[in-house]
Amino acid sequence: MNVRRLVLDVDKAVSTPTLIDLADAISSVKGVESVNLTVTEIDIETVGFNVTIEGQNLVYEDFVNAIEHVGAVVHSIDQLVAGDRIVEEIKRGRT
Repeated sequence: MNVRRLVLDVDKAVSTPTLIDLADAISSVKGVESVNLTVTEIDIETVGFNVTIEGQNLVYEDFVNAIEHVGAVVHSIDQLVAGDRIVEEIKRGRT
């Protein structure tokens, strides 16, 4: 299966790793074309954020290994897009 996008829920300690270190580790994984880290929560000890990764033939386990190697943890996959192209989610309004 050609996984094209992964959106992961990730937590890290406030001090380390830095977002730069984390982005560097994720970017080095085979198939990555772009990475976006968005902070969603900050408390006294941890920072929570969404990691959006796009590319070709992405392997989830490779990202878990890269993220854990620098000292962060993956909580869940919040989105997975696979196939020949990326299909954007269409928000539906209710009236």
